[in-house]
Amino acid sequence: MKRILFTPIFLVLALGFCQAQNEVENPSISIAMIASDMDVSYDFYTNIIGMVETGGFTVDESFGKRSGLTGGTAYDVKILKLIDDPHSTEFKLASFGNPKEEAGEVIQDKNGLRYITIYLKSTESVLQRIQENNIKTLGDTPLQFPNGKTFILIQDPDGLFIELIGN
Repeated sequence: MKRILFTPIFLVLALGFCQAQNEVENPSISIAMIASDMDVSYDFYTNIIGMVETGGFTVDESFGKRSGLTGGTAYDVKILKLIDDPHSTEFKLASFGNPKEEAGEVIQDKNGLRYITIYLKSTESVLQRIQENNIKTLGDTPLQFPNGKTFILIQDPDGLFIELIGN
């Protein structure tokens, strides 16, 4: 009979994993993007990336202040998804009209949320839309991985890097 030794760090990691599994109601993460220009970003994510608007809501002045989200400014949020499915990730888009910030040329130029990855069945349609809209691909992309998948790197209107990976 083999004995399994559990180190203290293994037990901490295992207990933490079990705790998170018991606390999570929804396995997807809802991400919010504050855009410098709502119309430009909405157009990019719906017409270039191909997301669909699945809902939205308004945060009023009172809740903005009480929740700590804003200093009392109301704002509208559009909920976008890659597919209209209750289990798909929500990409919430809002804008306060803040000036566009310098995004940097590569992901290591700044801290914070720098990039997202979108897995596609095929990159053909999105690459066509990228080219038709004169959106610059970064590095030497599109690149082919050894497994046959294509890797494309672009930036959204505010500089968020977007990896597109697909057949």
